[in-house]
Amino acid sequence: MEKKTRGPKATPLHLSQEERSQLAKYEKRDSTEQQKALRARIILAADEGQNVSQTALKLQIVKDTVRLWRRRWIALQAISLADLSIAERLADLPRPGAPARITAEQRSQMEALACEKPEAGGRPISHWTAQELADEMIQRKIVEQISPRHAARLLKRR
Repeated sequence: MEKKTRGPKATPLHLSQEERSQLAKYEKRDSTEQQKALRARIILAADEGQNVSQTALKLQIVKDTVRLWRRRWIALQAISLADLSIAERLADLPRPGAPARITAEQRSQMEALACEKPEAGGRPISHWTAQELADEMIQRKIVEQISPRHAARLLKRR
C-alpha cells in the first residue's frame, strides 16, 4: 500500500504517445546529458501518475526540482514537437547577464599569442605582462578592446 502525501495536488501531466516514445528514447540514449536524462525521467514519472513526492523519492532529488520541470513541461506542451524538440524542452533556460564577448576562436588566438616570445611581436620584453598581452591582442586585431585584468583572468582559467 502506497503512502499518501499531503499538500497541494500537482497539475496532472499527460503525454501523447509520440512525446512518451521520444522521451523514453532520449532518456536511454548514451549521448544524452545526465541532467536532461533526469528531467526526462521526471516527466515520464509524472505521466505514470506519480506525484511530486513519489518522484522526488524515487529519483533521489528535491521536490522543487520535480515541480520546476513538471511546470516547465506543461508550459511548453502546447508547442508541437516539430517546432520544439525534446532536447530543447529539457534544456536549461538562458542564464542572466551579458553574453560573452570573447569567442572560443579569440581565446585560442590569445593562448597562442601568450605562448609566443614577446620579442617575436617586436616587444622589448622577455615575459608577457597582462598589459602587454592586452595591447598586443588589440594591435593584432584579435579583439577590439580588452582590459589587462580580463586578459589575465582568461589566461588563468586555462
